[in-house]
Amino acid sequence: MLIAFQMDPIEDVNIDADSSFRLAEEAQARSHELMVYTPNDLFYRENKVCARARRISVQRVQGNHVTATAPEIVDLADVDVIWLRQDPPFEMGYITTTHLLDRLRGQTLIVNDPFWVRNSPEKLMVLDYPDLTPPTMIARDIDMLKAFKEDHGDVILKPLYGNGGAGVFRLTPEDRNLNSLHELFTGINREPLVMQKFLPDVSAGDKRVILVDGEPVGGINRVPAKGEVRSNMHVGGRPEATALTDREREICAIIGPRLKEMGQVFVGIDVIGGWLTEINVTSPTGIQELERFDGVNIAAKIWEAIERKVTA
Repeated sequence: MLIAFQMDPIEDVNIDADSSFRLAEEAQARSHELMVYTPNDLFYRENKVCARARRISVQRVQGNHVTATAPEIVDLADVDVIWLRQDPPFEMGYITTTHLLDRLRGQTLIVNDPFWVRNSPEKLMVLDYPDLTPPTMIARDIDMLKAFKEDHGDVILKPLYGNGGAGVFRLTPEDRNLNSLHELFTGINREPLVMQKFLPDVSAGDKRVILVDGEPVGGINRVPAKGEVRSNMHVGGRPEATALTDREREICAIIGPRLKEMGQVFVGIDVIGGWLTEINVTSPTGIQELERFDGVNIAAKIWEAIERKVTA
């Protein structure tokens, strides 16, 4: 198959951690042809969705991990599979790419399905499962946020469309910084904020569970650095091997069938102390760490699911 990755510059990735690189590496091992382009290279012209794409080959040599041809204009309807893999932030530029890729429906398989990526932001889709999630408020109004904090005391405040642990704050009952943080966030954009009851179990780790076509295939535990409440590996969280609990399998059994129906082939959910906090569909990570811990080729499982869909 001819595979195109829509992603941030592949030359800049960490080949020992980046999931897109591992997916490309596995696709190449399965004799698929690879192309890559950035979101800025995507365009619509006269009823065609196209990209300035480069043909590539990859190898596991940091700094010399990709060889690319000169860019060429590609009609993306001629591609078998497109990977929607650029990193958030999930803003209007990101959303626009999902609208353009939507126009290829029925011609090209896009993973994850852009319609549902657009309509299922990480911190909003979880609202469909109130029995699985901690107490949550989404609001821009400072009085509403204050009232929620008054009710729950110890809370987490974060941007609705943030990623990688950026802008995540813990506010204890004694903390007096809510007004200042509200001024900071609302001065940057017009988006609401997310406030959640703080889960003390985060000190033992924030588990990233990987689902492939709706089925759990394993997880890694991300333990915050000393003095941190954020467990994201971008901000120093330490990955550890872990097994899935009965509660985590219960969560996957509830949300998995819907994820499969929505065409979300590669999903990473976040679970703290048995509570679902995020459903990551835009550009989930963690397959390299999981492969190192469990010895299971998750990239191969993902490609097997995609190959079944293409040949169905």
